[in-house]
Amino acid sequence: MKSVAIIGGGITGLTAAFRFGQKNIPVTLYEAGNRVGGVIQTFRQDGYLAEFGPNSILETSPKITSLIADLGLEGRRLYSDPRASSRYIVRGGKPILLPDSPLRFVSTPLFSAAAKLRLLREPFIRRASDAGEENLAEFVKRRIGQEFLDYAINPLVGGVYAGDPARLSVKHAFPKLHALEQKYGSLLLGQFLGARERKRRAEVSKQDAKTISFDEGLQVLVDALRTRVGDAVRLNTRVISVEQTPEVWTVTTRVDGRERKQTHSAVLFAGQAHKLADVSLISRSCLNWSPLAMIEYTPVASIVLGFRREDVAHPLDGFGMLVPEVERFTILGALFSSSLFPNRAPANHVTLTCYVGGTRSPDLARLEVHSLAELVLADLGTVLGVKGSPTFQYHYLFRKAIPQYEVGFGRFKELMNEIEAKSPGLFMAGNYRDGISLGDSIVSAHGVVERIEKFLAQDP
Repeated sequence: MKSVAIIGGGITGLTAAFRFGQKNIPVTLYEAGNRVGGVIQTFRQDGYLAEFGPNSILETSPKITSLIADLGLEGRRLYSDPRASSRYIVRGGKPILLPDSPLRFVSTPLFSAAAKLRLLREPFIRRASDAGEENLAEFVKRRIGQEFLDYAINPLVGGVYAGDPARLSVKHAFPKLHALEQKYGSLLLGQFLGARERKRRAEVSKQDAKTISFDEGLQVLVDALRTRVGDAVRLNTRVISVEQTPEVWTVTTRVDGRERKQTHSAVLFAGQAHKLADVSLISRSCLNWSPLAMIEYTPVASIVLGFRREDVAHPLDGFGMLVPEVERFTILGALFSSSLFPNRAPANHVTLTCYVGGTRSPDLARLEVHSLAELVLADLGTVLGVKGSPTFQYHYLFRKAIPQYEVGFGRFKELMNEIEAKSPGLFMAGNYRDGISLGDSIVSAHGVVERIEKFLAQDP
């Protein structure tokens, strides 16, 4: 019977393995580490719940909804508190509410009158040529001006990519923005007109999508997938080569210092792109995928802090806050975790999840925890009025956290397409290719499962 090898046990690999199991397609999932779930990991202690990496999923696609239903997790799914929908941006050292309506935009102190008037010109600015790759900073300054770059886009990029707008490609990092300009000639017009198309595709924009987690954090999703995939998972199993033969692919692994070989009809690489340099690709087309290891990844430190409610002056009545680079703080932003979902902190306490590092300040991410915590507490004291010592603290460093879709990323996309086209049976999916969010990765897994199923159904 035809089988599939999956390399990488993150959310993409786990979701794909689960879907193959539903289709009765044999699968083996190879994971080099001692656990599955990738950057998703939840820790609970003394009434606090800390997420190491992502804290939630945006329900942007029915594929995400169906995955939760098929895993039997609907009863454990949590939607974020509607009262916590507000977002804050720091300006002048203070959190200012990000306006969520035209009326609030007119009156917000977040942007100057000149910046607001500048926005009225946006529909009349000509679209750029689609021939090249423009960086996000150039794109934003051209269409809506420097102030929106500093106090809207820069903090957004810091919160999503932990990246630099001057290095990220609009076409690849924010493809929907690029598409709005190319199709409608205007971001403002495209937001209104594009809503109809999303509705026809049963998709929801990330601005309007519901934010979800589970009663015991995102680890619930990982554990459910792990249970359903079962014995198909091979932990502590490092793949060192994949070799194409006339009829099958041979996957060579190293376990406890010994090499083992297993054949499969198809191979899916769902790991991290920077690890491809350690995996030899031996194909009849003589292609080399090691250049994909050049995809940049940023280091990010996550530090989760608990406080007594009375020790935080800010009401924490929102999703969280983002910090623009021009404000010169240490943190990229902070999530108001205990405001988003219940049972993230003991009674009369709150939980804040802060992120440090990224492209903006990679060296800060690598600081030892005591020094980093001091810097973070200083920022929280200034911006949110936090005083006293934390009642809970948890720190985790992702040395290579988020792939950066920088200018020039198109060459990586072309190489991935070429590898798949010239090496039948070899597929690639995950956040290094199809979008960096958890929702993107889940959708990516569904898409590649469909492609592999069609390939397996072909005659030899």
